[in-house]
Amino acid sequence: MRYEGDIYRPPSEGGSLILQATVGCSWNRCTYCAMYRDKRFRVRDLAEILEDVESARRTWGAGVRRVFVADGDALVMDTDAWIPLLVRLRERFPRLERVSAYATARNLLEKDPAEVRRLAAEGLTLLYVGPESGDPETLRRIAKGATAGDHVEAARRAHAAGMALSTIFLLGVGGTDRSLEHARASAALASAMDPAYLALLSVTVIPGTPLARAVARGTTTVPDAWGLMAEARAFVADVRPTHGVFRMNHASNHLPLGGFLPRDRDRILGVLDAALAGRIPLKPEWARGL
Repeated sequence: MRYEGDIYRPPSEGGSLILQATVGCSWNRCTYCAMYRDKRFRVRDLAEILEDVESARRTWGAGVRRVFVADGDALVMDTDAWIPLLVRLRERFPRLERVSAYATARNLLEKDPAEVRRLAAEGLTLLYVGPESGDPETLRRIAKGATAGDHVEAARRAHAAGMALSTIFLLGVGGTDRSLEHARASAALASAMDPAYLALLSVTVIPGTPLARAVARGTTTVPDAWGLMAEARAFVADVRPTHGVFRMNHASNHLPLGGFLPRDRDRILGVLDAALAGRIPLKPEWARGL
Protein backbone atom coordinates (compact mmCIF):
# COMPACT_ATOMS: atom_id res chain seq x y z
CA MET A 1 0.00 0.00 0.00
CA ARG A 2 1.18 3.52 -0.80
CA TYR A 3 0.24 6.53 1.30
CA GLU A 4 1.11 10.20 0.88
CA GLY A 5 1.44 12.24 4.06
CA ASP A 6 -0.47 11.65 7.28
CA ILE A 7 -3.62 9.57 6.89
CA TYR A 8 -6.74 10.26 8.92
CA ARG A 9 -9.76 8.02 9.40
CA PRO A 10 -12.80 7.97 11.68
CA PRO A 11 -12.39 6.07 14.99
CA SER A 12 -14.95 3.51 13.82
CA GLU A 13 -12.71 2.59 10.86
CA GLY A 14 -9.89 1.36 13.08
CA GLY A 15 -10.14 -2.17 11.70
CA SER A 16 -10.70 -1.17 8.09
CA LEU A 17 -8.40 -1.30 5.10
CA ILE A 18 -7.46 2.32 4.38
CA LEU A 19 -7.19 3.02 0.66
CA GLN A 20 -5.97 6.48 -0.38
CA ALA A 21 -7.78 7.55 -3.55
CA THR A 22 -7.34 11.29 -3.16
CA VAL A 23 -4.56 13.31 -1.55
CA GLY A 24 -5.65 16.09 0.79
CA CYS A 25 -8.98 17.89 0.81
CA SER A 26 -10.53 19.62 -2.19
CA TRP A 27 -11.90 22.43 0.04
CA ASN A 28 -9.20 22.70 2.73
CA ARG A 29 -10.32 26.12 3.99
CA CYS A 30 -12.04 25.31 7.29
CA THR A 31 -10.52 27.60 9.89
CA TYR A 32 -10.15 25.00 12.65
CA CYS A 33 -8.64 22.17 10.57
CA ALA A 34 -4.94 21.44 10.07
CA MET A 35 -5.21 17.87 8.79
CA TYR A 36 -4.52 18.54 5.12
CA ARG A 37 -2.75 21.92 5.09
CA ASP A 38 0.56 20.33 4.12
CA LYS A 39 -0.95 18.60 1.08
CA ARG A 40 -1.80 19.89 -2.35
CA PHE A 41 -5.09 18.31 -3.36
CA ARG A 42 -5.17 15.85 -6.20
CA VAL A 43 -6.98 12.70 -7.27
CA ARG A 44 -4.63 9.79 -7.62
CA ASP A 45 -4.41 8.02 -10.95
CA LEU A 46 -7.01 5.25 -11.12
CA ALA A 47 -4.43 2.71 -12.21
CA GLU A 48 -2.38 3.42 -9.06
CA ILE A 49 -5.43 3.06 -6.84
CA LEU A 50 -6.32 -0.27 -8.42
CA GLU A 51 -2.72 -1.43 -8.01
CA ASP A 52 -3.04 -0.70 -4.30
CA VAL A 53 -6.18 -2.83 -4.18
CA GLU A 54 -4.17 -5.70 -5.67
CA SER A 55 -1.38 -5.11 -3.17
CA ALA A 56 -3.89 -5.22 -0.32
CA ARG A 57 -5.30 -8.49 -1.61
CA ARG A 58 -1.82 -10.03 -1.69
CA THR A 59 -1.05 -8.76 1.83
CA TRP A 60 -4.33 -9.37 3.67
CA GLY A 61 -6.03 -11.95 1.50
CA ALA A 62 -9.69 -12.12 0.57
CA GLY A 63 -11.06 -11.63 4.06
CA VAL A 64 -11.18 -7.82 4.16
CA ARG A 65 -14.67 -6.78 5.28
CA ARG A 66 -14.45 -3.01 5.46
CA VAL A 67 -12.66 -0.41 3.34
CA PHE A 68 -12.33 3.29 4.12
CA VAL A 69 -11.41 5.43 1.12
CA ALA A 70 -9.24 8.43 2.06
CA ASP A 71 -8.35 11.40 2.07
CA GLY A 72 -10.39 14.34 3.29
CA ASP A 73 -13.34 14.23 0.91
CA ALA A 74 -12.80 11.29 -1.41
CA LEU A 75 -16.37 11.48 -2.68
CA VAL A 76 -15.18 14.38 -4.84
CA MET A 77 -13.58 11.83 -7.15
CA ASP A 78 -15.44 11.41 -10.45
CA THR A 79 -18.07 8.70 -10.54
CA ASP A 80 -16.28 7.24 -13.58
CA ALA A 81 -13.34 6.52 -11.28
CA TRP A 82 -15.40 5.43 -8.29
CA ILE A 83 -17.30 2.71 -10.17
CA PRO A 84 -14.30 0.65 -11.34
CA LEU A 85 -12.79 1.02 -7.87
CA LEU A 86 -15.92 -0.32 -6.18
CA VAL A 87 -16.19 -3.15 -8.70
CA ARG A 88 -12.57 -4.12 -8.13
CA LEU A 89 -12.99 -4.04 -4.35
CA ARG A 90 -15.94 -6.44 -4.56
CA GLU A 91 -14.01 -8.73 -6.90
CA ARG A 92 -10.91 -8.92 -4.72
CA PHE A 93 -12.69 -8.99 -1.36
CA PRO A 94 -15.76 -11.21 -1.68
CA ARG A 95 -16.55 -10.84 2.05
CA LEU A 96 -16.66 -7.06 1.78
CA GLU A 97 -19.47 -5.61 3.90
CA ARG A 98 -18.92 -1.88 3.65
CA VAL A 99 -17.05 0.82 1.76
CA SER A 100 -17.04 4.27 3.31
CA ALA A 101 -15.47 7.69 2.80
CA TYR A 102 -15.36 11.23 4.11
CA ALA A 103 -17.60 13.58 2.13
CA THR A 104 -18.74 17.17 2.15
CA ALA A 105 -22.17 18.50 1.35
CA ARG A 106 -20.62 20.06 -1.75
CA ASN A 107 -19.39 16.64 -2.92
CA LEU A 108 -22.90 15.23 -2.75
CA LEU A 109 -24.56 18.23 -4.34
CA GLU A 110 -22.10 18.27 -7.23
CA LYS A 111 -23.13 14.75 -8.22
CA ASP A 112 -26.36 13.98 -10.02
CA PRO A 113 -28.79 12.02 -7.79
CA ALA A 114 -28.56 9.15 -10.28
CA GLU A 115 -24.78 9.05 -9.72
CA VAL A 116 -25.25 8.90 -5.96
CA ARG A 117 -27.71 6.03 -6.37
CA ARG A 118 -25.27 4.18 -8.61
CA LEU A 119 -22.42 4.61 -6.14
CA ALA A 120 -24.60 3.19 -3.38
CA ALA A 121 -25.67 0.28 -5.58
CA GLU A 122 -22.01 -0.50 -6.33
CA GLY A 123 -21.13 -0.63 -2.63
CA LEU A 124 -20.37 2.85 -1.27
CA THR A 125 -22.81 2.63 1.61
CA LEU A 126 -21.55 4.95 4.36
CA LEU A 127 -20.47 8.61 4.20
CA TYR A 128 -18.90 10.60 7.02
CA VAL A 129 -20.09 14.21 6.75
CA GLY A 130 -19.00 16.96 9.13
CA PRO A 131 -21.24 20.02 9.11
CA GLU A 132 -19.58 20.92 12.46
CA SER A 133 -22.40 23.40 13.14
CA GLY A 134 -25.92 24.24 12.10
CA ASP A 135 -25.60 27.90 13.08
CA PRO A 136 -25.35 30.12 9.96
CA GLU A 137 -23.00 32.62 11.61
CA THR A 138 -20.71 29.87 12.87
CA LEU A 139 -20.66 28.17 9.47
CA ARG A 140 -19.63 31.50 7.94
CA ARG A 141 -16.89 32.08 10.51
CA ILE A 142 -15.35 28.66 10.11
CA ALA A 143 -15.48 28.87 6.29
CA LYS A 144 -17.29 25.57 5.99
CA GLY A 145 -18.25 26.23 2.38
CA ALA A 146 -21.82 24.96 2.74
CA THR A 147 -24.97 26.11 4.50
CA ALA A 148 -27.23 24.16 6.82
CA GLY A 149 -29.68 23.91 3.93
CA ASP A 150 -26.96 22.44 1.73
CA HIS A 151 -26.33 19.77 4.33
CA VAL A 152 -30.02 18.92 4.60
CA GLU A 153 -30.29 18.50 0.84
CA ALA A 154 -27.07 16.47 0.71
CA ALA A 155 -28.43 14.18 3.42
CA ARG A 156 -31.71 13.82 1.54
CA ARG A 157 -29.85 12.68 -1.58
CA ALA A 158 -27.75 10.21 0.39
CA HIS A 159 -30.80 8.75 2.12
CA ALA A 160 -32.69 8.51 -1.18
CA ALA A 161 -29.79 6.52 -2.63
CA GLY A 162 -29.73 4.14 0.32
CA MET A 163 -26.53 5.45 1.89
CA ALA A 164 -26.06 5.73 5.65
CA LEU A 165 -24.67 8.93 7.12
CA SER A 166 -22.34 9.49 10.03
CA THR A 167 -22.36 13.17 10.99
CA ILE A 168 -19.82 15.11 13.03
CA PHE A 169 -20.56 18.25 15.03
CA LEU A 170 -17.81 20.21 16.76
CA LEU A 171 -18.39 21.49 20.28
CA GLY A 172 -16.95 24.95 20.90
CA VAL A 173 -16.33 25.90 17.28
CA GLY A 174 -18.86 28.75 17.53
CA GLY A 175 -16.85 30.45 20.24
CA THR A 176 -18.19 31.61 23.58
CA ASP A 177 -20.36 34.28 21.99
CA ARG A 178 -22.28 31.78 19.81
CA SER A 179 -22.12 28.82 22.17
CA LEU A 180 -25.83 28.23 22.81
CA GLU A 181 -26.89 29.26 19.30
CA HIS A 182 -24.32 26.86 17.86
CA ALA A 183 -25.46 23.96 20.07
CA ARG A 184 -29.17 24.40 19.39
CA ALA A 185 -28.80 25.02 15.66
CA SER A 186 -26.50 22.00 15.40
CA ALA A 187 -29.15 19.86 17.08
CA ALA A 188 -31.73 21.16 14.63
CA LEU A 189 -29.48 20.37 11.65
CA ALA A 190 -28.64 16.91 12.99
CA SER A 191 -32.36 16.23 13.39
CA ALA A 192 -33.04 17.32 9.81
CA MET A 193 -30.17 15.22 8.44
CA ASP A 194 -31.34 12.22 10.52
CA PRO A 195 -28.05 10.28 10.43
CA ALA A 196 -27.57 6.68 11.46
CA TYR A 197 -24.48 7.73 13.44
CA LEU A 198 -23.99 11.00 15.27
CA ALA A 199 -20.73 12.17 16.83
CA LEU A 200 -19.79 15.15 18.98
CA LEU A 201 -16.14 16.16 18.96
CA SER A 202 -14.58 19.11 20.78
CA VAL A 203 -12.68 21.87 19.05
CA THR A 204 -8.93 21.94 19.56
CA VAL A 205 -6.99 25.11 18.76
CA ILE A 206 -4.18 23.89 16.52
CA PRO A 207 -1.18 26.19 15.92
CA GLY A 208 -0.97 27.58 12.42
CA THR A 209 -4.70 27.50 11.70
CA PRO A 210 -6.85 30.59 11.14
CA LEU A 211 -8.71 29.70 14.34
CA ALA A 212 -5.46 29.78 16.32
CA ARG A 213 -4.64 33.20 14.90
CA ALA A 214 -8.09 34.48 15.80
CA VAL A 215 -7.68 33.20 19.37
CA ALA A 216 -4.24 34.83 19.59
CA ARG A 217 -5.71 38.15 18.41
CA GLY A 218 -8.51 37.90 20.93
CA THR A 219 -11.23 38.03 18.28
CA THR A 220 -12.39 34.51 19.18
CA THR A 221 -12.64 32.82 22.57
CA VAL A 222 -13.13 29.06 22.76
CA PRO A 223 -15.36 27.73 25.57
CA ASP A 224 -13.66 25.98 28.45
CA ALA A 225 -14.42 22.39 29.42
CA TRP A 226 -17.56 23.40 31.32
CA GLY A 227 -18.76 25.43 28.37
CA LEU A 228 -18.24 22.47 26.07
CA MET A 229 -20.25 20.25 28.45
CA ALA A 230 -23.04 22.81 28.48
CA GLU A 231 -23.09 22.79 24.69
CA ALA A 232 -23.21 19.00 24.66
CA ARG A 233 -26.15 19.05 27.06
CA ALA A 234 -28.08 21.57 24.96
CA PHE A 235 -27.40 19.52 21.85
CA VAL A 236 -28.52 16.20 23.35
CA ALA A 237 -31.62 17.77 24.88
CA ASP A 238 -32.75 19.17 21.52
CA VAL A 239 -31.62 16.66 18.89
CA ARG A 240 -34.31 14.40 17.45
CA PRO A 241 -32.94 11.67 15.15
CA THR A 242 -35.27 8.83 14.24
CA HIS A 243 -32.79 6.32 15.64
CA GLY A 244 -29.10 7.13 15.84
CA VAL A 245 -25.96 5.76 17.41
CA PHE A 246 -24.56 8.62 19.51
CA ARG A 247 -20.87 8.91 20.32
CA MET A 248 -18.94 11.51 22.28
CA ASN A 249 -15.90 9.30 22.85
CA HIS A 250 -13.37 10.96 20.55
CA ALA A 251 -9.97 11.75 22.06
CA SER A 252 -10.76 15.48 21.83
CA ASN A 253 -13.63 15.23 24.30
CA HIS A 254 -13.38 15.87 28.04
CA LEU A 255 -15.97 13.20 28.85
CA PRO A 256 -16.55 9.95 26.94
CA LEU A 257 -20.22 9.17 26.34
CA GLY A 258 -22.24 6.95 24.06
CA GLY A 259 -25.62 5.40 23.50
CA PHE A 260 -28.62 5.49 21.23
CA LEU A 261 -30.82 8.50 20.61
CA PRO A 262 -33.59 9.04 21.43
CA ARG A 263 -33.65 5.88 23.59
CA ASP A 264 -30.81 6.88 25.94
CA ARG A 265 -31.41 10.63 26.03
CA ASP A 266 -32.31 10.79 29.74
CA ARG A 267 -29.32 8.70 30.78
CA ILE A 268 -26.90 10.79 28.71
CA LEU A 269 -28.37 14.03 30.05
CA GLY A 270 -28.01 12.67 33.57
CA VAL A 271 -24.30 12.02 33.04
CA LEU A 272 -23.80 15.48 31.56
CA ASP A 273 -25.67 17.07 34.48
CA ALA A 274 -23.49 15.18 36.93
CA ALA A 275 -20.37 16.38 35.11
CA LEU A 276 -21.59 19.97 35.10
CA ALA A 277 -22.27 19.69 38.85
CA GLY A 278 -18.73 18.47 39.45
CA ARG A 279 -19.71 14.92 40.45
CA ILE A 280 -17.91 13.37 37.48
CA PRO A 281 -14.33 14.43 36.72
CA LEU A 282 -13.52 15.75 33.28
CA LYS A 283 -10.42 14.84 31.30
CA PRO A 284 -7.79 17.57 31.82
CA GLU A 285 -6.84 19.73 28.86
CA TRP A 286 -3.36 18.18 28.54
CA ALA A 287 -4.89 14.72 28.14
CA ARG A 288 -7.05 15.59 25.15
CA GLY A 289 -6.04 14.46 21.70
CA LEU A 290 -6.90 15.66 18.18
